[in-house]
Amino acid sequence: MFFVEWWDSLNIIVQVFYCIAIPATLVLLIQTILMFFGFDDGADGDVTIDAPDADFDGDVIDEVPDMDINDVSGLESLHIFTVRGIIAFFVIFGWVGVVMQSAGIKLFITLPVATVCGFAMMVLIAYLFKIVMRLKSDGTADNRNALGSAGKVYLAIPPSRTGEGKVNIMLQGAYVERNAVTDETESIPTGCEIIVVGTSGQTSLVVKRK
Repeated sequence: MFFVEWWDSLNIIVQVFYCIAIPATLVLLIQTILMFFGFDDGADGDVTIDAPDADFDGDVIDEVPDMDINDVSGLESLHIFTVRGIIAFFVIFGWVGVVMQSAGIKLFITLPVATVCGFAMMVLIAYLFKIVMRLKSDGTADNRNALGSAGKVYLAIPPSRTGEGKVNIMLQGAYVERNAVTDETESIPTGCEIIVVGTSGQTSLVVKRK
């Protein structure tokens, strides 16, 4: 058969990369189809490791940050090592390996390049699903339901409503990030516990120290 002859003509390294790429691609395709039909909600919650994430208002995060966040770039809860992310890694790792090995590139070059490309895809997948979760949250969450909720300051809040900071709070059963102002005469620093006492405009909360 043509397939058998073609397969036997490949060297063992290319065969290994194909054995990684093809099954991973099929699994990722099945996951994607299931997601569109609504059968994949929460599938990535099995294995997660916190890593930096984009600073988006309304992001849903899996746990309340217990540490002070001093990175003003707004990066702290992107979940890279999920089931879907790991599968995406093997998809890109495998196909990059196939292409590079078929082109006659040395294995010691192929492996690091394929690894970097695979990890880049993991990060991209994590960002995309972070955005999806933000859209879901923004479409259903009502800031008025946060009144009386406790939380922590993520970015310092300037005094007397002279500017906005950010807080992480529980809202409608999920931990979210929101813009916040305060009427207090002193700024509220990062990591300080707060209480939501009102809303300001369409997107901001009014908070005070707990």
